[in-house]
Amino acid sequence: MLREVPSTELYTILLVICLVLVAMAKLLAPKRFQDFLMLLINFRYLKVYKREKKFFDFFEGLLFANLCIGLSVFYMLCLNLSINLPKNSFLTSFKLTLGIGVFLLVKLILERITSKILNIENIVYNYIFQKTSYKNFLGLLLIPINAVLVYSWHPNQINISVFFLILITINIAGIILFIKDNLKTIKKNWFYFILYLCALEIAPYLVLYKLYTLQ
Repeated sequence: MLREVPSTELYTILLVICLVLVAMAKLLAPKRFQDFLMLLINFRYLKVYKREKKFFDFFEGLLFANLCIGLSVFYMLCLNLSINLPKNSFLTSFKLTLGIGVFLLVKLILERITSKILNIENIVYNYIFQKTSYKNFLGLLLIPINAVLVYSWHPNQINISVFFLILITINIAGIILFIKDNLKTIKKNWFYFILYLCALEIAPYLVLYKLYTLQ
């Protein structure tokens, strides 16, 4: 009997979709995309584009879609620690991408509603924009990370953990940077801001972790 050759077809399709989404974002707004690429070393993007207070931005929407797909691929690699997926993996990847997208969008809506209730809308809007920008940047990083894990380094506990820590570190750095830059404003509403962080930043992920460990 011939040995079954592990297939990377699913991952290839998903990575190509990610590249297409990023290319569309670049074609849509070349200057903005260039500023976005400099996010970690230059804060021009955060200063310039946070003034455009839109609930939905097509540029960010494309990068958000890329993030959701990238996270679903990374999550599948974490689960399997192998490039062998079950026969229904296309459906699995779709459900994962949809689930991640719905979770993040519902969380965003709840954050906006909570900010209005607590009367800290201006602080939270800037926070959401900066947090979303850093998350979308992680979506860009996930393209080469996922490609390396699929085509070069066989996924294992060590390299998965290293990449996961890199992603988490960048995300936390974005939050710390926001707090540092807006410390004076946050001090005026520190109780509500901490309440907001505990309720909508920490609690949802603790619930997800609890559900995951119960499986």
